[in-house]
Amino acid sequence: MSGWNAHDIPDQSGRTVVVTGANSGIGYVTARELARRGAQVVLACRSESRGTEAADRLAIEVPGAEAEFTPLDLGDLDSVREFAAAYGRNYGRLDLLVNNAGLMALPQGRTADGFETQFGVNHLGHFALTGLLLPPLLATPGARVVSVSSFVHALANIDINDLNSERKYGRWTAYGRSKTANLLFVHELARRLAATGSDVVAAAAHPGYAATNLMTVAPRMQGRKTSERFMEIGSRFVAQSAEAGALPTLYAATAPGVRPDSFTGPSILGLRGSPAKSRRASWTLNDLAGQRLWEESERLTGVTYDALKA
Repeated sequence: MSGWNAHDIPDQSGRTVVVTGANSGIGYVTARELARRGAQVVLACRSESRGTEAADRLAIEVPGAEAEFTPLDLGDLDSVREFAAAYGRNYGRLDLLVNNAGLMALPQGRTADGFETQFGVNHLGHFALTGLLLPPLLATPGARVVSVSSFVHALANIDINDLNSERKYGRWTAYGRSKTANLLFVHELARRLAATGSDVVAAAAHPGYAATNLMTVAPRMQGRKTSERFMEIGSRFVAQSAEAGALPTLYAATAPGVRPDSFTGPSILGLRGSPAKSRRASWTLNDLAGQRLWEESERLTGVTYDALKA
């Protein structure tokens, strides 16, 4: 894994890929590099204008790339169902699902379905999407699901009795919980896939500290100009580029021998550098917590993984 970079991505010809949040940052770089290696890429983005612009930009940067935008709002389960239905009509296989889109440290809010925004988008939206796309994943030999978490997951374990932060809301605690939920989801998904004998690999990755617009969205929404400026300075002088930040995801998505339930991040203190095995909080490996979160996620979303019943 030492020194692994985008040039090491194996040939992706013949593979079909979905990347959520692919209009900018880590998601865009992930989609572009997979397309550069020959994959057919679906850019799943909430904004039609930004998604279309990203697809056009990718076509310029990678002439001949097979990439198209399809609308997906992870904060609206109707949109998630519409995306999955459209995918089923238009594509025959799914080799790779990259659950990349996310929100960070936002003011308290609710999704279209009434969930706390960060938990609803970062976890429940991707839980529902993966479940609805499970049939083509299971039918495609060697398929993978890669969920993008964060080293910030270490801030907070989930509270199974208050998943939507109804008793108390802290924007960073809620973000940490949502990123812990990503890792618990991968842990339980990997366990269920193994129990059914499936060769689908569920793995996780995180970008470390990368310069993307994720850092400035929350301060901008709250009108906190000083915080927004601070984040911009940090991104400029401390963070690594989006290109470098995407490498752990690309490694988990394409490198030979990636193990189920692995967690890949930057090699230097988990903040920057080439992909390496990443530390994770012990609670993200708790079988009971993973099972309870799974059951609650099925109940909240109405999406059941019938093919993976334990």
